[in-house]
Amino acid sequence: MTTTRILGIGASAGGLAPLEQFLARIPPHSQMAYVVVQHLDPTHKALLPELLQRATVMPVREATQGMAIEPDCVYVIPPNKELTVADGLLKLAKPMEPRGMRLPINVLFSSLASAQGRQAIGVVLSGMGSDGTLGLQAIKAVGGLTAVQQPDTAQFDAMPKSAIAADCADITGPPGDLPSRILACLAQEPPPDDTPDEVSVEPDEESTPLERILRLLQERTRHDFSLYKPSTLQRRIERRMAIHEIASLTGYADFLERNPQEIDLLFKEVLIGVTRFFRDAQVWQQLAESTLPDLLARQPMEPHLRAWVVGCSTGEEAYSLAIVFVEALEKLPHAHDFTLQIFASDLSPDAIATARRGHYPLDISNSVSPERLARFFSAHDDGYQISSEIRDLVLFAQQDVVLDPPFTRLDLISCRNLLIYFDQSLQRRLIPLFHYSLRAGGVLLLGSSETVGRYTQLFAPIQSKLRLYRRQDNAQIRDSRLPVKSFPPLSWIAKELPVPPSNSPPETTDNLQSAADQVLLQVYSPAAVVVNDEGDIVYISGRTGKYLEPAAGKANWNFHAMVREGLRSPIGSALRQAVDQSEPVHLQGLQVQLPGGATQSVDVIVQALREPNNLRGMKMIVFRDVAPPRVGPEGKKDTPKTATQKAHAAELQQCQDEIQLLREENRASREELQSANEELQSTNEELQSTNEELTTSKEEMQSMNEELQTINAEMQTKLDDLALAQSDMSNLLNSIEIAILFLDQNLNLRRFTDRAQKIISIREGDIGRPLTDLTTCLQYPDLHDDALNTLSTLAFSEKQITTTDGRWFTVRIMPYRRLDNVIDGVVITLLDITETKELEQALRKDLDA
Repeated sequence: MTTTRILGIGASAGGLAPLEQFLARIPPHSQMAYVVVQHLDPTHKALLPELLQRATVMPVREATQGMAIEPDCVYVIPPNKELTVADGLLKLAKPMEPRGMRLPINVLFSSLASAQGRQAIGVVLSGMGSDGTLGLQAIKAVGGLTAVQQPDTAQFDAMPKSAIAADCADITGPPGDLPSRILACLAQEPPPDDTPDEVSVEPDEESTPLERILRLLQERTRHDFSLYKPSTLQRRIERRMAIHEIASLTGYADFLERNPQEIDLLFKEVLIGVTRFFRDAQVWQQLAESTLPDLLARQPMEPHLRAWVVGCSTGEEAYSLAIVFVEALEKLPHAHDFTLQIFASDLSPDAIATARRGHYPLDISNSVSPERLARFFSAHDDGYQISSEIRDLVLFAQQDVVLDPPFTRLDLISCRNLLIYFDQSLQRRLIPLFHYSLRAGGVLLLGSSETVGRYTQLFAPIQSKLRLYRRQDNAQIRDSRLPVKSFPPLSWIAKELPVPPSNSPPETTDNLQSAADQVLLQVYSPAAVVVNDEGDIVYISGRTGKYLEPAAGKANWNFHAMVREGLRSPIGSALRQAVDQSEPVHLQGLQVQLPGGATQSVDVIVQALREPNNLRGMKMIVFRDVAPPRVGPEGKKDTPKTATQKAHAAELQQCQDEIQLLREENRASREELQSANEELQSTNEELQSTNEELTTSKEEMQSMNEELQTINAEMQTKLDDLALAQSDMSNLLNSIEIAILFLDQNLNLRRFTDRAQKIISIREGDIGRPLTDLTTCLQYPDLHDDALNTLSTLAFSEKQITTTDGRWFTVRIMPYRRLDNVIDGVVITLLDITETKELEQALRKDLDA
């Protein structure tokens, strides 16, 4: 039988509108069920089902205990209840926490994670606080899908921001967009029954993309996931592929290469762990009552115990061990010097950072007893802080248990639910490693789904059911290389790559060609500078004094401030021109004024640099002097007139080139301004259209506001009419001088007349009290039974009853029928017939006489 897939939705303040938007965009036949949890006032009946029914064609029902979950239905939490899912049914429970500390969204999401596993879906919408964050973490831990409303679209963004900050959101967006994106992700998932144990059905085609993904992960994070279980890796990778709507491993590998930040997200996805305080209570009871006392009894000569929590995640298990140890010490009958040092390690830096803070949300009260909360935690508005007494016992460290050297000389190792993510070869390496790390008689604690496998000669069971084992001291490890040679050299696993010193001298060489090349580059290479985008000089080659001089005033290494006259304008234009072309810009025959008053003709080359990467975006300017006029054929130099003419001609040519360049720049500027003007005109038209739409919206809002005001006025009028009718009814009942009691369906007092106070001891404060609690002078012990019979059978009851002071009353009991023909209690009228009875008795006496 196929299990209905369930989508949980959590909302709080400002959540009604997002809920309506979300439900309105769900197709009517999605084959999923939707469970809505909102923070409701526990003292008032909720109108949420009626309000949400207007937004969807799916039936919206208020959840009841044991209600079966059907597809294409919406179920809403009732007030003052906690809602969970189990075995395809809705379960309701009364909250145990005080009103301000309830987190019903976390409760629902956690139950979804347990009941549906990787098919669970959780959505967090607008709300205050952080409810839902831990629940989404639980759903992500089992491979489910999570979605969060985009914070800037939420009226109250605290809940969405909390979930996003905790990296719990697979999808973020406006509430109206979330259904389509969720359904698109689900469409990318393979059927649950078809999930293979291996990564691919076609290994020849898919192995290469998977290897690329694992290689990218290793290059980015230094951690090798090739020994993880293929099925685990596939589930994590498929989740990320579904989120980005990528259909193949090859496409996802390409996506990872283009988006390094996605590698970080995939890394966190693979490292998701599930933990909580005192998980599996029987295990901790065994540790506290037997295992730890035995360890303490075994260590009279070595009072300093050492423990290692492998894969500690966010620290709950390490702190639980510390708490149990402190409690065990307090039960010792005599003084002691025992201490404990707990080493807690995990691969995730985010998890280690959370563990070190030691601050946990309010819902840890579900797993930590009130006594322990008071003893080992300090309460805050937003959670609990671990006490320094416990915090000082734990040392957290980021460590790869596969690559990094282990902690040694240990008395206890806790490695729970970590081996299940590794393949058999890695498991066979770690079990002997734990044996090596433990002292004689040390204890190994594994998860409920893990065992020591074939290494029964290394560990003997203490409690097989609880996965507690004791180290076998006389065991021999078959592989003599273990564990020292099971790790790569330390240089491979260094936390930081070695960096050569920057001031190391260049290597000397006796090669003649290399030495000559160095001299030629240093002496005969042309003068050049390299500048960045702002024109600041970052490198100088050769002698540039002819072309650059320091500017007066404060030291300034900007090229435009240092370049000499005659070069500033043309080179500035060339720098702008070089940005848009791959070929260098050549400037010939530029005249530069030298310090002695002479001029020098210079050729300049400006080149935008694109290789190597560290020079990308910079520009290189190369200066080459033009040789002076050569000697003529008759052995005479050019005449001064000829040299002057050439100089003037060169200067004229330079001016013409500059004018042409300025014209081109001016034309380009005009075209850009024209394009900008057209864009501004288009933007103006769009703004005008938007303004018209806003005006229309304002009118619609004004109309809606008027309608709301009209409805409000009508309701106020009805309230006034009801108040007047209530006054009329009160005066009517009191004027007829008949004692009347109005009781509800539980036979509790709802209303009474003044006359009834003279017969029954009641006052205004007795409203709501049961009929049986009222004191009366009527000698009518069956009054409650007769009222109950009238309520169940709708039959009238009328009896003549006497009182303790000798009066007689006709007591009439009839059903209370509302205007909609619904029986909602009973009405008891008491009519004084004392005079009638006295007259009747007098007549009888006369007759008898």
